[in-house]
Amino acid sequence: MLGHAGTDPEHVYHTFEEIEATESLDPLLESARIVMRLGLMTAEEILEKYEALRHRVTQAAEVVVTRPRLSSKEDVMGPLAPYHPEKVNAEATRPIDTGKRVVAFGDESKLPEKLEPRHLAVNINSAMHDLMVKYPEMVVFGEDVGHRGGVYFVTNNLQKTFKASRCFNTLLDEQTILGLAQGMGYMGMLPFPEIQYLAYFHNACDQIRGEACSLQYFSNNQFKNPMVVRIASLGYQKGFGGHFHNDNSFTALRDIPGLVIACPSRGDDAAGMIKTCAALARIDGRVVAFLEPIALYMTKDLYADGDGQWQFTYPGPQHAIPLGEVRIYEPDASDILIVTYGNGVLFSLRAAKRLRDEHNIEARVLDMRWIALINHEAIAQHAEACGRILIVDEGRRSGGISEAITMGLVEHLESPLPIKRIVGDDTYIPLGPAANLVLPSEEDVFNMALEMVGEHQSLKPHRTVRA
Repeated sequence: MLGHAGTDPEHVYHTFEEIEATESLDPLLESARIVMRLGLMTAEEILEKYEALRHRVTQAAEVVVTRPRLSSKEDVMGPLAPYHPEKVNAEATRPIDTGKRVVAFGDESKLPEKLEPRHLAVNINSAMHDLMVKYPEMVVFGEDVGHRGGVYFVTNNLQKTFKASRCFNTLLDEQTILGLAQGMGYMGMLPFPEIQYLAYFHNACDQIRGEACSLQYFSNNQFKNPMVVRIASLGYQKGFGGHFHNDNSFTALRDIPGLVIACPSRGDDAAGMIKTCAALARIDGRVVAFLEPIALYMTKDLYADGDGQWQFTYPGPQHAIPLGEVRIYEPDASDILIVTYGNGVLFSLRAAKRLRDEHNIEARVLDMRWIALINHEAIAQHAEACGRILIVDEGRRSGGISEAITMGLVEHLESPLPIKRIVGDDTYIPLGPAANLVLPSEEDVFNMALEMVGEHQSLKPHRTVRA
């Protein structure tokens, strides 16, 4: 009924007879006929109610037009992304009942902080157990997350421990998953939906962009739908699954106002970060995308097979990493700063070791951990100390994180410094070994850093190679 807009007069393309026939099917009129037919109200009573509602709307409109108008960008953006860091950090580190933890993990000796160091997937799983103990209103759901424990077993035993009412499988439909998360958030629950692969997020992007992240904004913070969306992400297994499983496209996520994006590279960081994500959702109603690098889920070694240096002890239930806090490797190194995240952290650390051992070049590696909000101040501070910056971004050249890092450095550095970047190419990720042709690699990082430092290494005394 009626035209699409004021510039779309319906009588231009419908006859008056057609318009009248359509209006006779108005659901409001049909409802009135049913009410009258059942003898619930008379026509006069219906009209009286209708006019009373019209009067209420008119009165409300007269009040609304007298209210103050938005007069600054602070007024406009105020309800977009509320953040109370002290309250969030206090919530993230709030103790969890020890007795309930023991029940959840099965025995005091099985508390994860008392076990040997483990890889990323296990640490995330331990943190999820802790969070479900801490928040009775927390619900985990997605494709295969229940009895199977997820494709990569990150949700292993959650359904067994907390029952199917709190951890369950959904339809194979991302719009359903994220729509369900919104509804649960409205109702005061703490939803942790899982999107099985980053490529699948694009099927339902508007559930987050157009609805979840905009609710606080358009309701002036009257309503919120907090959630932490876990997404298995980035390239892995030498291109297995092609672009349906491997996806390095962040553009759609970065374009969403108010969305927090986390991307841990190691297990203890993941455990600390996901607790802050839960607190952001609970305290400030925030929507968080928690990107989990698939290639690092089961990674145990850093430099050599069997070294076990990429396994970490669970940091305990009260450990949390504040939003925006970076991690620094080799903080005294000053020849070049490598800024990266996710899989790039391992590439960069391996390349840094080769640079040190083979060329006496000292590289400082900065793991961003949070890729929205980016800590530009910290990046600039370490860049000033090193004098050269290499950005390793496994996202695409166009729309990747490197664009924001580069501009942040331009805006925050006191004087210009050499900046280069290694990025993924602007393409879908192909099947098989061909994937390595379009994604950053350890060799790329090594060669670019060596090129940037140039002759500098020849001026330094030779040192004994470290194992």
